[in-house]
Amino acid sequence: MALDREQQLEAFRRMLRIRLFEEALIAHNPVGHLSIGHEGAIVGACMALRDDDYVTGTHRSHGHPIGKGAEIGPLMAEIFGKRTGICKGLGGSMHLTDTKMGLICESAIVGGGFPLATGAGLSAQVRGTDQASLCFFGDGATNQGTFGESINMAAVWKLPVVYFCENNGYAVTTPVSMSHGQPDIARRADGFGIPGITVDGQDVEAVHAVTADAVMRARRGEGPTLIEARTYRFDEHSNRLAIPIEYRSQEEIDHYRNERDPVALYRAILIQRDLLADIEAIEAEVRETIDAAVTFAKESPEPETSDLWDNMYANPIGLDRAMEGQS
Repeated sequence: MALDREQQLEAFRRMLRIRLFEEALIAHNPVGHLSIGHEGAIVGACMALRDDDYVTGTHRSHGHPIGKGAEIGPLMAEIFGKRTGICKGLGGSMHLTDTKMGLICESAIVGGGFPLATGAGLSAQVRGTDQASLCFFGDGATNQGTFGESINMAAVWKLPVVYFCENNGYAVTTPVSMSHGQPDIARRADGFGIPGITVDGQDVEAVHAVTADAVMRARRGEGPTLIEARTYRFDEHSNRLAIPIEYRSQEEIDHYRNERDPVALYRAILIQRDLLADIEAIEAEVRETIDAAVTFAKESPEPETSDLWDNMYANPIGLDRAMEGQS
């Protein structure tokens, strides 16, 4: 299923939003695990989903709600820890949630999203809807027990789940070749009797095509698919994290930054399709959106102590009053 002209421009808009959103975080100092370099994989996958389809994210998940179409201002405010944030400033960088856009949660626990996405798929199946559930995860998460347990259950029950691996080649500093008995992650699908597909994660349209096929397969009741999108993390494991060892060469980093940048690659393709004027308009629009989001975040209030009690399942009797008395 090819993207039409408007979808192509929307894909570029969302990729650029992710890039400039995270560059703003670098400039204004909030810490977090950045998705720069992953934009093609994220947006290609999300553009294959409907608003009511489910998504679970990871610790590296700023891009997932943006790729799904969430508002930028509340996302920025959340990472700045402000009360206007999408989780009222109480979730932070690794726990962005926007149920209006189907984003169930992001899990800071490596491999924590597998059972959640699988459960969302089971829910859709039991309720008789045609919703799909997409689980983002990294290459390191495939060595967690939840990977095999969840995919096996989804395969047996033919749940409408797409397991989407953003394979950037490294679990923090450990390369896939040193930590996986089968480094071709898509081939693990064979063990569960489901399709396994490898795609160039820097090619947004290629990612969209394979994900759209997997989503349609899920909607038809034919069960889950495992997609491995090969991508690359341009920056360190997390923003301003000091890594005392050299685990990848500068030559490798420069190659991806200069030759395999998904935003630059797609921009060049759209120019070849005579869409330069549209691209320049989108670039101006996105810069304005990100600047407005930073201003919104900076000027927003901090959370109140009372917000702690409003967002708990159970309120320890008297503890709120004791805390307020100390403030």
